[in-house]
Amino acid sequence: MGIVSKGAKCNVDGCDKEGARSLNTTKVENAGFRVVSVGKKTVLCKEHYKEWKKESKDDRDLERARFDKF
Repeated sequence: MGIVSKGAKCNVDGCDKEGARSLNTTKVENAGFRVVSVGKKTVLCKEHYKEWKKESKDDRDLERARFDKF
């Protein structure tokens, strides 16, 4: 069982919704979110996960491009 399936709440400051995804804490902080988490993983609710995807799109594209084969 994962952290989300156990009923973890969203770790974004001021949010108390049910968690939908867990991500690396540094990646979430780099996208500009204020996180209340001490571990390696941060839980995001559905709305914050959607915002994180929008904010980190360029970074994720660059990361994927590093591994593309020419």
